[in-house]
Amino acid sequence: MTEPRAGFAAIIGAPNAGKSTLVNALVGEKVSIVTRKVQTTRFPVRGIAMEGENQIVLVDTPGVFEPRRRLDRAMVKAAWTGADDADAIVHVIDAEARDLVAVGKGGGAEKLSVKDDDSVTEGLKAAGKTAILALNKIDTLERDRLLPLVESLTSTGVYSDVFMISSTKGYGVADLKAKLASMMPVSPHLYPADQAADIPQRLLAAEITREQIYDRLHQEMPYSTAVETESWRRLHDGSVRIEQRIFVERDSQRPIVLGKGGKTVKVIGSAARAEMEQAFGCKVHLFLQVQVQPGWDENRARYLAMGLDYDI
Repeated sequence: MTEPRAGFAAIIGAPNAGKSTLVNALVGEKVSIVTRKVQTTRFPVRGIAMEGENQIVLVDTPGVFEPRRRLDRAMVKAAWTGADDADAIVHVIDAEARDLVAVGKGGGAEKLSVKDDDSVTEGLKAAGKTAILALNKIDTLERDRLLPLVESLTSTGVYSDVFMISSTKGYGVADLKAKLASMMPVSPHLYPADQAADIPQRLLAAEITREQIYDRLHQEMPYSTAVETESWRRLHDGSVRIEQRIFVERDSQRPIVLGKGGKTVKVIGSAARAEMEQAFGCKVHLFLQVQVQPGWDENRARYLAMGLDYDI
């Protein structure tokens, strides 16, 4: 009988490359925040994927990008720490963005994505590490456009394997999962086989609400939003009462989140509650408050709660 394998695989890459969507696809259910905005994963989320008897603990790291403030620096450090501690590394690259830049049609966002990708490649090379290249969003390109991208990236000598995938449509995901399983060391399972993620429910609930805020206010709101689960109480009927506080930095942002007559926050709460009920398998009573707290991203306790290093 073949001994089971279990280990860690770090999913790294530029913001909005599709890392969280890939982790969710590999696990088979939602364990990480996915939005239209870049840089929404603020801390490593461990998703647990099973491939036969083998277990892959997927570390969905924050995107690697050029940091400008303390929170940025902490997130980038968390990404590289996740890679340092892993048995396998997957570098997810947005093929569409890279192709647009290659043909001279890329805008600022695409150029920044390529710059961040190259930074990851150089970081891997400097650390003497090899990674699996997951060229994502291939469904948007003709195959003859993919080959030059693969050739330019593999010429760096950093990548041991190349997988062409679409994390949203599932193309290539099963093959990548099988490869990762084969790379895990022989080991007993690190988590119960039916557990999907190593993230406290209180924290997951906050992430679900934060995702809904971004999804509905992606044009009006900047990234200066945080959500904390202040109360989590199991009721006698098996349902859960959750009280959360949404933090914004400026007075002008509070009415944006609330909406006219509280309509926007009600929509956010309704969508978040539905997601939580699916994730937690029970009825959820969700109560949201919006509070102005300038400098929330300089709060040491909040960094510790997210598993980030404040002193960086």
